[in-house]
Amino acid sequence: MDSESNKSDAEEILSEFQKTHGIEPTVEPQVDAEPQVDAEPQVDAEPQVDAEPQVDAEPQVDAEPQVDAEPQVEIRSEHVEQTHNVIIMGGKPIMLYVTATLGKLASLPIVTIAGRGKRITQAIDVSQMIVKRMNEVGYEISDIRISSDSLVSKDGRERKVSKIEIDLKNTSGN
Repeated sequence: MDSESNKSDAEEILSEFQKTHGIEPTVEPQVDAEPQVDAEPQVDAEPQVDAEPQVDAEPQVDAEPQVDAEPQVEIRSEHVEQTHNVIIMGGKPIMLYVTATLGKLASLPIVTIAGRGKRITQAIDVSQMIVKRMNEVGYEISDIRISSDSLVSKDGRERKVSKIEIDLKNTSGN
């Protein structure tokens, strides 16, 4: 067999290119096999410690002075309890708010849907989807409150933002 027939296709193409352009083929140096390492160096055993040092007993502290406890005053706010059943509209898809409202209506008698600014229409859409499409279940709008909030904008000006709160009631008697 000819030595050229043993060459790979890439080698044949390279040799043809070199012949046509008058480039002398370069001989690649042969790499010798890596030298063998006899053995890895051994690590001497670590010195053994006979016993660990003992810690002296900690000093005893007499009883700490007692501070009289201040009487606890329990403050209940009606607004705090109400926030647990409020769905506030945001930038998420509308069906997430519909399912969240339906989930709360399953366990609570009244759920409030709140929207501010551009989200007022979304709050109305959520309430209408529940009332109109779930009419056989027995949800109805019990109260609607419209107001405005004063907010301070990033540039320091005070702005009035419209706000709506829609109360949905479960009339099925759960």
